[in-house]
Amino acid sequence: MTSPSEKPSTIRALARLYPFAKPVLGRLVLGAVSALGASLLALSIPLVLESLVQGPIATGDVSALAWGAGLILLLGLLEALMVWLRRWFVLAPSTSVEYDMRTSFYERLQRLPVAFHDRWQSGQLLSRMMQDISMLRRWLAFGLVLLVVNILTILVGMALLFRWHWALGVTFLIVCAPLWYAGYRFEKTYGTLARRSQDQAGDLATAVEESVHGIRVLKAFGRGKHALVKFARQAESLRETEIDKAKAVGWIWFWLVLLPDIAFALCLGVGIVLTQAGQLQVAELVAFFAMATVLRWPMESIGFLFSFLLDARTASDRIFEVFDEQNTITDPTDPVTVAASRGALTFEGVHFRYQDAPASERDLLDGIDLSLEPGETMALVGLTGSGKTTLTTLPARLYDVTGGRVTIDGVDVRDLTLHDLRTHVGMAFEDSTLFSQTVRENVLLGREDLVPGSPEAERVLREALAVAQAGFVDELPDGVDTVIGEEGLSLSGGQRQRLALARAVAARPAVLVLDDPLSALDVDTEALVEDALREVMSDTTTLVIAHRPSTVMLADRVALLEAGRVTAVGTHSELLRTSEHYRYVISSLEDAAERRDEASPRTRPVPTTEEVPR
Repeated sequence: MTSPSEKPSTIRALARLYPFAKPVLGRLVLGAVSALGASLLALSIPLVLESLVQGPIATGDVSALAWGAGLILLLGLLEALMVWLRRWFVLAPSTSVEYDMRTSFYERLQRLPVAFHDRWQSGQLLSRMMQDISMLRRWLAFGLVLLVVNILTILVGMALLFRWHWALGVTFLIVCAPLWYAGYRFEKTYGTLARRSQDQAGDLATAVEESVHGIRVLKAFGRGKHALVKFARQAESLRETEIDKAKAVGWIWFWLVLLPDIAFALCLGVGIVLTQAGQLQVAELVAFFAMATVLRWPMESIGFLFSFLLDARTASDRIFEVFDEQNTITDPTDPVTVAASRGALTFEGVHFRYQDAPASERDLLDGIDLSLEPGETMALVGLTGSGKTTLTTLPARLYDVTGGRVTIDGVDVRDLTLHDLRTHVGMAFEDSTLFSQTVRENVLLGREDLVPGSPEAERVLREALAVAQAGFVDELPDGVDTVIGEEGLSLSGGQRQRLALARAVAARPAVLVLDDPLSALDVDTEALVEDALREVMSDTTTLVIAHRPSTVMLADRVALLEAGRVTAVGTHSELLRTSEHYRYVISSLEDAAERRDEASPRTRPVPTTEEVPR
């Protein structure tokens, strides 16, 4: 029912499921064989009816009639058994395929670079992960098997219709032939609508996710109604697309029901004429219509199954769009191993620009040369847009340089496996993200070497929490075993930042990258954290973005960034004396810090310095 130009693409799209379906292909085939057996048993019943009409019914032989009725009952029971076997064969394997696809999809999302996640909406990824993969599972278990079996049933049944008289078969075939053209038109229309619908469903999922995560902002600004209007507009677009899909399905169903009925009427007229002419017996005419009735359901189901096929094809396209995304940040072919990193971090002629940046724009990082000695703490300062945050993403390869290189102990970070590299490099971000797990699991996220619940794991946990001044966790309902809310939104911004900092400290990396991790803390708590961090950073190479003068004071040296370039490096006092731009930046940081401190009242008792481990 598809055009020659369309069929290869549909087959090719769905054939990509073969690696996932291969382990269970045997059971899927057995399911199809069972379904075909059920159809063949149904097709054999009209043949038995023909014998009954010609024999026992015509002669009045009651005993033979009873045997015939018993045979039909037996065929019906066997058909029901085959239907049960079909479901038994295919249901469990299809869920295995769904599981494998979903875990592979999730693994792919974990491996794809941050640049990919910058471009893709989370709702689109969620709809592919859940709805599209579930649709493919239902199609493998139901749609594919029945589509193949019903097409074979129609072909076998059509051939049997010619068994009684060629005129009846030709009449039925000619009247039903336009269904193939209707199917071709249906594919053209429905395929486009199916893709639009699934994409709109992804956009709608994104809107819901954004609204839930931003519920505090919407309530604070009284913009709930505005969000509702926008959501309703998107939901209405999806509704209109679904209506268009329903119209397309209704159109194909109209022809699938109408044409067989017309064929029945014409065949009845032809059959009466042939019977009167003595070319066809009444028993044969009864058998013909019984066979045509058996074919009614397979023919009517083709419209639904074909729309299911197109939905599955669209789902496959959407899923493999993600699988086909190029992963530019991968492990090297011949990785280098750094057993015990000293933490010497160097940026050598580093350039960076985003892939979609216009060619006319300069590189965001335009030739960075910077060296950090083992155990040294260096602060990055600069105005907004100078490239500070971008620079901190490069040591852990969240992004790859587009020119130059970043090295640890003289080894290019691209020559290390990602697992090895991220064992040596730890990060804490200003926008701290926590997971819907316990406090313990969040803090020890980077310590897969620790045995959960062991004394060593408890020691590391407590030290990290103390450094981050996160003693508030003991006041939570279950202490460190409290499951925090989604993304940690049940905690304050300062609490989330302290747990994120504790997570970075607990990882004990050779290189620690801090993207202004103390921005949400009040000045007293920040001072306590900074005192504790000095102890931690004494043997850790630390690169920290400073948005407060007090953070700058943590550093051994300071690097000044201007328009993607390091324009000065030195101690805080040296740069104050020699760089006018540095003095301007520090003055701006002081003004911003004063405004923020005035707007952040202290809400908790501040621990004394004796509570900080030394």
